[in-house]
Amino acid sequence: MLKTTLLFVATAIAEIVGCFLPYLWLRKGGSIWLLVPAAASLAIFVWLLTLHPAASGRVYAAYGGVYVATALVWLRFVDGVKLSTLDWAGAAIALFGMAIIVSGWSKGS
Repeated sequence: MLKTTLLFVATAIAEIVGCFLPYLWLRKGGSIWLLVPAAASLAIFVWLLTLHPAASGRVYAAYGGVYVATALVWLRFVDGVKLSTLDWAGAAIALFGMAIIVSGWSKGS
């Protein structure tokens, strides 16, 4: 489960970076050249999704929980936004849901 979670975190970071860089270009006056690493990051994101050992629908469902938590950590440390107790509670619930989905992968269903 730790390996899967770390793979999900890497996948989430690749997706967030791939979306954040165009945001910097479009909304913050960044260079159009930010689109080059953004495209590369999104390509890495797609490739990382293929490394998960389950049916794609389950991977996407479980990934959603990790994405929520990773996005909130990004919001806190990159964007500098203080998170509320409800933010952290929501992240914990999303991660718990991810753990439930992932635990069923080995059951063969």
